[in-house]
Amino acid sequence: MALDEVVDRLAHVFSFALERTSPTSEIQHHTVGRRWIGPDASPRPGRTAPALTRSPGRLTATVYGRRVLRVTFSTFLSTTWPGIARAEHQGGTWEVGRVSSIDARCLAADRVTGDVYAGTHGDGVWRSHDGGRTWLQVGLNDEIVKSLATSVAAPGTLWAGTKPPHVWVSRDSGSAWQELEAFRDIPGRAMWRQPAERPSTPYVQSLTVSPTDPDVIVAGMEAGAVVRSTDGGRTWSGHRKRAFRDCHTVTFHARDGSRVYEAGGAVLHPGVALSEDAGDTWIRPADGLEENYGWAVAADADRPDVVFVSLSPGPRFAHSQNNARARIYRRVAEQPWEALTGGLPQPFDSMPYALLADPDAPGHIYAGTSDGTIFATRDLGDGWERLDLQLPAIHRTLIAY
Repeated sequence: MALDEVVDRLAHVFSFALERTSPTSEIQHHTVGRRWIGPDASPRPGRTAPALTRSPGRLTATVYGRRVLRVTFSTFLSTTWPGIARAEHQGGTWEVGRVSSIDARCLAADRVTGDVYAGTHGDGVWRSHDGGRTWLQVGLNDEIVKSLATSVAAPGTLWAGTKPPHVWVSRDSGSAWQELEAFRDIPGRAMWRQPAERPSTPYVQSLTVSPTDPDVIVAGMEAGAVVRSTDGGRTWSGHRKRAFRDCHTVTFHARDGSRVYEAGGAVLHPGVALSEDAGDTWIRPADGLEENYGWAVAADADRPDVVFVSLSPGPRFAHSQNNARARIYRRVAEQPWEALTGGLPQPFDSMPYALLADPDAPGHIYAGTSDGTIFATRDLGDGWERLDLQLPAIHRTLIAY
């Protein structure tokens, strides 16, 4: 075994021990009453309430006489543990509330069919045909579904990762499922363990599928490996060298099938890794990063070399109620990472669990924090504004359309 592989494994073991002593994610969830939560209806004296006007496919806000950020998404959905929250712009305001009490742990949207999916803790996969307003259980009954993935290259196809770590695929929008059984035979699988939940049974924390070739799948474990298939799941690689074994998010670029991004837990190195060959090989650029514990990662729609990541000093901070000590960083091409400041908390008290790049609006990035706040930028992160809505929580998934 090569020296760097030994170091990588030792770092993973140390990370496991450190995270094991931290408060579990399930204990640290936010408890919020079941009620509508809307925008502030009481502006300060002498000022008018924010007004939103719709341009084609976009929202533009005029707040107290000044034009501010265009909101390129009109609907947000988040997991709240338990439940799903939804925010929709209607009639000049954001309507926000819980739309389901199912114990959802992950969400995914099919950008072609418009269907939305939720993976649950022991209740399989649920589907919504109406943008998340109503939900119907469709398959994988009794399974603990930890991750879901779709691809614009395969409309109506849905992939699911579970606990224990198995991968399934449905080619009819979630109604019928087939296990990709070769996933059970991945080299080194017996060494996988996770520190986030008890017992320490590992699970597929994150799944992503190429936007240009649906046979290329990358899966990240909590914890133990980042693995890859190039034949639709008939065979799988072992752990990809230089990717992080404690994977929190792994995602393809929205259009570029060669670019994959990972944010993960690490002790000896900042937890972000990048691939330019569809997840086969990875690099760990670290110049400019000060924290090690990565969670969310995204890249601009038009510029796959402009990457954003959220990091915290460690799991005890990241998953705390109000002491995340987190930052969002940006990397442009080969330049060092830069901590983003304009309009963002310094540092974040609530962990930025979600980073979303609008695939249809270059330059527009959204950051969602654990307390349900959403920040947005339209200039690749130079300036940010807080959106005039408050979700009950984002724990740990946010999607938008």
